[in-house]
Amino acid sequence: MTIAERPVHGPVPPVPGSGLPVLIQGGMGVGVSGWRLARAVARTGQLGVVSGVALDVTLARRLQQGDPGGHLRAALAAFPVPAISERILARYYVHGGIAPGVPYRPVPRLGLRPNRARDELAVAANFAEVFLARRDGGPVGINYLEKIQMATPAAAYGAMLAGVDFVLMGAGIPSQIPGLLDRLAAHMPGEVSVTVAGAEAGERHTVGIDPAAVLGRAATAEPLARPRLLAIVSSDVLAAYLARTPETRPDGFVVETPVAGGHSAPPRGRMRLDDTEQPVYGPRDEANLGKIAALGLPFWLAGGYASRDGVARARAAGAAGVQVGTAFALCRESGLDDKQRRRLLERAGAGALRVRNDPHASPAGFPFKVAGLEETLAEAEVYERRPRLCDLGHLRTPYVRPEGGVGFRCPAEPVDAYLRKGGRAEETDGRRCLCNGLVAAIGLGQHRPDGYEEQPLLTLGQDLDFLARLPEGYGAADVVAHLLGDADPRGTRVGH
Repeated sequence: MTIAERPVHGPVPPVPGSGLPVLIQGGMGVGVSGWRLARAVARTGQLGVVSGVALDVTLARRLQQGDPGGHLRAALAAFPVPAISERILARYYVHGGIAPGVPYRPVPRLGLRPNRARDELAVAANFAEVFLARRDGGPVGINYLEKIQMATPAAAYGAMLAGVDFVLMGAGIPSQIPGLLDRLAAHMPGEVSVTVAGAEAGERHTVGIDPAAVLGRAATAEPLARPRLLAIVSSDVLAAYLARTPETRPDGFVVETPVAGGHSAPPRGRMRLDDTEQPVYGPRDEANLGKIAALGLPFWLAGGYASRDGVARARAAGAAGVQVGTAFALCRESGLDDKQRRRLLERAGAGALRVRNDPHASPAGFPFKVAGLEETLAEAEVYERRPRLCDLGHLRTPYVRPEGGVGFRCPAEPVDAYLRKGGRAEETDGRRCLCNGLVAAIGLGQHRPDGYEEQPLLTLGQDLDFLARLPEGYGAADVVAHLLGDADPRGTRVGH
């Protein structure tokens, strides 16, 4: 038995004198961990986290829905350059909302070439999400995927303009991010290298942002607070690699196990599948927490720690605390479409919800947790009915065209198109369009001119035992109380 497996009981003390939270609310999906959820967690003093994926799309579509409550317009009114907010509102805001069935207006797709409209939208969207999450105080972070490299500089700068406290990044090796955050905090131009398939050795492709060019000199006079970077890792080897030099060293780690929701690292070595067609993980895939602790940086454990005992086990292993996602994804402040959230809760409560670690679903190439619900893209029939297309493109991969120049391809696009671009047929098998499916999961699915309506794709972690200990209709504060000790074993909060 490892130290992380030993049962530990008693109250959970805070992390003394560090300013670090014991609990990190996971950054989930596209908009599942939105500003409402992050704000509710931050109010408790723990770290609320917004998802930073595709915020350009969600801002544009919510404005086209009429921005009920006026929250996004209020955030844009606080943006430091009013002219940018005015351009965004003129392009996307629809008073009263678009009519049912009318397609959403598209946003500029990610690319390597500079695009002012794209950068302005990304900066403003990330600013708005963090601004709204921070309105009631408390620490707020934002979660990005390293795989979506072309979005990172503009997105991170927008979040920093709003005073984000932490940046969390997984699905890759975020070795360039410490330097990027340093430069953006000083309003200096920042860039990251972008992986381009077929590029020759030594050939470097980059994407970046020049804050002064986007906002103007007057808006970049005072430096920004530099957020702490937490790298999401699954192994002590990767943690040690990142910690080896000041240029790549993050400010801490989130160490995920394979049962955590969303994307997970593939097993080390050759991929093997069990009789349910899920990846098989073994001892080589377990992070050595002693080696991670020896790096001298704070870390949190994620995936299967959504209990009071789980928090205590993590602390006993040397962790600052835990990251929990699924319990928050199903609470009432979650950004999930409420109908889908209730369906997930009902199915899970009956013990009939299966969350499968699908090795093929994600175009990113990482195993991806898919919650099995009827009438979603988890069903083979629903998947087969969907026309293959790639019109959002956040998971597109740049590649070198045979005739020169850089093109973009995605394994979830039409197979013929993918093959013409040099992709392999086996890479398209079972690929779901995560971009459209995850946006549909929060009620922002596209309506096609031919009448097709995008169906949702839902993701959760595989540990659902916490539900038996939470009250019906629970909220984010109930999850915090349950995990940190202010709850009794039946799931009702002390004092209620």
